[in-house]
Amino acid sequence: METKEQLKEKILLGTIDVFNQKGLKFTMDDIAAHLSISKKTIYTVFADKESMFLAMVDYLFDGIKASEERILADESLPLLEKIKRLLGAMPDGYHNIDFRKLYILKDKYPTTYKRVEERLENGWEATMELLEEGMRQGVIRPVPLCLVKLMMESALEQFFQRDILVANHLSYGEALNHLVEILISGIEQKA
Repeated sequence: METKEQLKEKILLGTIDVFNQKGLKFTMDDIAAHLSISKKTIYTVFADKESMFLAMVDYLFDGIKASEERILADESLPLLEKIKRLLGAMPDGYHNIDFRKLYILKDKYPTTYKRVEERLENGWEATMELLEEGMRQGVIRPVPLCLVKLMMESALEQFFQRDILVANHLSYGEALNHLVEILISGIEQKA
């Protein structure tokens, strides 16, 4: 028998799958059919679609934070590689999530979209410390770190606010990798 937490995760993973396929146009019936469970079972965990979206956003960003923690703990990584991986962190096992579709939440689910923005803007402490260490060790040239953070946040917000990735046939993962490479090549200390 599944615990309530296991059921919640199963529903969230199903929601992500159906959201990737249908965007906002999915129904609770779609999720129930996708997971082969009753709609009533879904409602024992989530009161409505918005509460499900809020939980989905937290689930995805918590996955990113867990990936970041593993990167930070990996002593085998050279500092510059650790910085690259940290800036490009995605939830483990979820590289196929269509983050590009999060921008469509903005108009119909503004509370959920605000949560996306809050999660993007917070939790930068470890990244900033690593960048500072990179400057101390000379692998990153001295730059105002507030600008590095601003550039990353602004680009990611644009990914979520507009359909720029969809229009250019880029996955979120591809765009994030390009963004990190461009940023790192700009701040990397050249020999």
